Amino acid sequence: MNRFAFALSSYTLKTFSGFSKAHIKISGKKNIPEGSVIFTANHFTRIETIFLPYHIHNITKKEIWSLAAEELFNVPVLQDVLKNLGGVSTRDPNRDDLILKTLLSGDVQWIIFPEGMMVKNKKLVKKDQFVLMDDQVVRRPHTGAAIVALRCEFYRERLRRLKEMGVPEFERLVQHLEIKHIDQALARETSIVPVNITYYPASPKENVLSKMAQIVMKEPSKRVMDELMTEGSMLFSNVNINIRFGDPINIKGYLKDAYLESMLSVKRRINFDTDISSKQITKALSITIMEKYMSAVYAMTSLNYDHVLACILKHFPYRREGIDIYEFKCKVYIAISWLVSNKTCFVSDNFHENQIHLLTDDRYHRFADFFTLAQDTGVIEIKENKLIKDQTKFVTPSDFHTIRMENPILVMANEVEPVSGVEDFLKQVAQTSREDIISRVKDLIVEKMDKAFVQDYTDHYIEGESKEKRIGRPLLLEQDNDIAGILLIHGYMAAPEEMKAFAHYLHDKSFTVYVPRLKGHGTSPEDLAQTRFEQWIESVEEAFVVLRHSCKKVIVGGFSTGAGLALELSTRMDDIAAVFAVAPPMRLKDLGAYFVPAIDTWNAMIKKIHLDTIAKEFVENHPENPHINYTRNPVAGIHQLEKLMEYLEPKLKTIHKPTLVVQSRKDPVVNPKGTLKLFEGLGPDIKEYFIFDYDRHGILIGEGVIRVYKAIEQFIEQWV
Repeated sequence: MNRFAFALSSYTLKTFSGFSKAHIKISGKKNIPEGSVIFTANHFTRIETIFLPYHIHNITKKEIWSLAAEELFNVPVLQDVLKNLGGVSTRDPNRDDLILKTLLSGDVQWIIFPEGMMVKNKKLVKKDQFVLMDDQVVRRPHTGAAIVALRCEFYRERLRRLKEMGVPEFERLVQHLEIKHIDQALARETSIVPVNITYYPASPKENVLSKMAQIVMKEPSKRVMDELMTEGSMLFSNVNINIRFGDPINIKGYLKDAYLESMLSVKRRINFDTDISSKQITKALSITIMEKYMSAVYAMTSLNYDHVLACILKHFPYRREGIDIYEFKCKVYIAISWLVSNKTCFVSDNFHENQIHLLTDDRYHRFADFFTLAQDTGVIEIKENKLIKDQTKFVTPSDFHTIRMENPILVMANEVEPVSGVEDFLKQVAQTSREDIISRVKDLIVEKMDKAFVQDYTDHYIEGESKEKRIGRPLLLEQDNDIAGILLIHGYMAAPEEMKAFAHYLHDKSFTVYVPRLKGHGTSPEDLAQTRFEQWIESVEEAFVVLRHSCKKVIVGGFSTGAGLALELSTRMDDIAAVFAVAPPMRLKDLGAYFVPAIDTWNAMIKKIHLDTIAKEFVENHPENPHINYTRNPVAGIHQLEKLMEYLEPKLKTIHKPTLVVQSRKDPVVNPKGTLKLFEGLGPDIKEYFIFDYDRHGILIGEGVIRVYKAIEQFIEQWV
C-alpha cells in the first residue's frame, strides 16, 4: 500500500470536499427500512468509504459505521477521518461482536463492501458466477455481510422466544449483548440493503492530486497515478455519481431450517457461533444471500454512454477496412432506445432525453470524449472517418492496479456484464449489418415521432380548441427512388397541415418529402407554452435523419420559424445539399413580442406570490389560417422564438450551402427589411433572394402559391 497516495487523497477529500464538482444523485431512499440494516455496496474507489456513510447518515439520521481495509488505518492522516466516520478495521478482533451488538440495539447501521477490495477492473462475472480477480488471486465475494445479518436475526429471534418462556438464559443474553432497550430491539428486524454506485464519466484524468504527486514524488508509480487520477477525477471533474438503494433483503425468512429452529428454542446456553452444524448451515445460507445481494447491487448499475459505447465497440465485428463511424453511432442510438423502452434495467437520466444529437452534431461530446479516450489508450485509431479497433485490448489481461488508467474502455465494458441480458443485446446490435441498422433507425424515428404526437395530443387536447388530429400529424410522402428528399418545416403556432399542399406538389415532382411536427405544435397552446426552442431543433433533426436514411441527397426548407430552423440545421449538417427559407424571422413586427421579457418577469413575480390567475400567460392571436394555427399565443412560446432568433443570428455567416430566401413584400408578421438583413448575413457564395408582391405572411397557402412553389422547385432542381 502506497501511503503517499492514501494520505494525499484523504487529505484532499477532507479539506476540499466543499469544492468538489461531482454531482451526486440518490435514488431508492424509500427502500431503506427501519430496524437493523446492513448496506452492501460495490467498491470502485476509496472515496466511497467516506462519502457513502455521509449520505446514508443524511437519509437515516443514524450513525453509519463501515468496515474498511486494515492498511487504511496504518496511514496517520486517514486514521482520524475513518474513526470519525465510524470506520472499523476488517482485522479488528472485536469486529463481529461489535457489529452484532450495535445492529441488535438499532443505534448503528453498517456498510460492508462484499468484494472486500476495490474492483478496479470491474470484472466480476466468470461462468455465470460472481468472481473477483486481481493480479494474484481469484476468489468469490465475501459472505461476511450475510453471516453477520444471520447472526443478528438469530439472536433477536432467540431472545423473543426466551423472553416468552421466562428463562434465566434470556437475562444472560441481554447482558452479554449489551442491549439497553430490549423491547425496541425485539420489535426490529434485520435487513440487507443492496447499494450500487455508478460513475459517469469514470475515466482517469490529470487533476490537482496527480499533479501534486508528480511534484512531490518526482516519479510516482503507475499504480499511484492510476489511483490519484481516478479519484481526483471523481472529486474535481463534473462526474455524475448515482447512488441507488435496492429492495431490502429480509433475513428472518432464512431461519426456517429445522436445525436452526431447534436451537432458537433451547432453554439452556448454546454456542451458536461455534456449533459445527449451525456453522455449516449458516455458511450455505450466507452464500445464497450473498448471490442475492451481489446480483441486486450490479443489476442497479445506471447504464450510461460509456457503457454502451464500450460494449458495442468490444463486440463490433472486426473489419480490416475499419468501422464506419456513422454506422457505429446508429448502433449506439438503437441500443439506447432499446434500453429506455425495455425498462428492465436502470439507465442514466440523460437517456430519457432526445438522443438525436448522437446522429447529428454530437453537441454533448458523447462520442468525441469517448473516441479521444479510446485513442489515447490505444484501443482505436481514426483514419478517414473509420475506427480501426485493436481487439487485443478487449482480450489481453491488464495489470489490475493500473487498468483504470491504461485500459479504461475495457473497464467500462466489464461493468455491463453483470446486468442481466444487456451485454447479449448490445452484442446483437453490434453485429447487425449496416443496411439493417440504417433501416431500423429510420423506422424507429418515424414511429417515435408519430407516437409522440399521439401522446402529446392526448395529454394536451382541449375540447373546442384543439384542431383535428390530422392537422398536427407528421407527414411522410415516400418515393420508390432514393434520389432526393425534401424536409419541409412548418411555422410557429402552426402544424404539418401548413405545408401539406406544398409537400404534395413536391412529391408529384418525384421527391420524397417529410413534414415533421415541431414539438409543442398541433396540440394546444398549453403544450407550446412548456416547450423549449431546442426541442423544435430536435424535431427537425429527427426528420433530417429519416431523410438521410432514405435518400442520397437532402434539401432542407421551411416557412417562417421553420425557415429559421432550416437555416440553423444547415449550419451544422455537412450533408445538406441546399437550403431554402420562406419568410425567415429576423425580427417581429408584432409589438407584443417586444414586451415578452417584461411579461415573463411579471409572470415569474406573480407566481412567486401564488397569484397564478393574474399572470399574463397567453395573448390573443388572429391567424391567417385559423383551421391550422393556435388562436392563443403563449408568452413563453414567443420568448422561445426570440431565443431561437438570437441563437441563429451569429451562426448565419457559417452557412455555406446554396441558399434561397423567399419573402413577401408586405408581410405583416416578419419584417422584410429584417429578412434582407438576414440574407446579407448568409455565408454561401451561391445565394438567391426572391421577393413576391403579396400582402400576407403565409405565402405557401392560398392564392398565387404556384408561383412560389415553382421558384423553389427550380432552385431545388439545380442541386439534385
